[in-house]
Amino acid sequence: MSKNDEQRVAARRAKIMAVICVRNSKLEDLHAGQVPTTRTGDYSDVFVVDTDGRRIPWPNVSRIDDDEMRALMRDIVNRLHTFHLCADEPGLQAVITRWMAVASRWYEPVIDPRMLAHSGEPQ
Repeated sequence: MSKNDEQRVAARRAKIMAVICVRNSKLEDLHAGQVPTTRTGDYSDVFVVDTDGRRIPWPNVSRIDDDEMRALMRDIVNRLHTFHLCADEPGLQAVITRWMAVASRWYEPVIDPRMLAHSGEPQ
């Protein structure tokens, strides 16, 4: 297989995995809900007031707590695991085919140099 073919296949697989294993995961639950409006466009004019009366700028608000993050990561890991082990099964093949139309409209992925860093520190 040529380098261009390898890159095309890898890009296609990355996009379909992103749709099926990440986008359509518990991330959807976190994405649901009301989105605040902003007049500035950067949300610097949006604040959250907590029960202690602290006025927290929207860009500084944590939008996911530890339990939600744990559940999200478990869901994504399980989905990735299932994808890798069961991608050739007819049921999952049907899902892949259905979502490929959506994934094919996404931008073309590029290599993330942060993943190639050898600092030993998680990114």
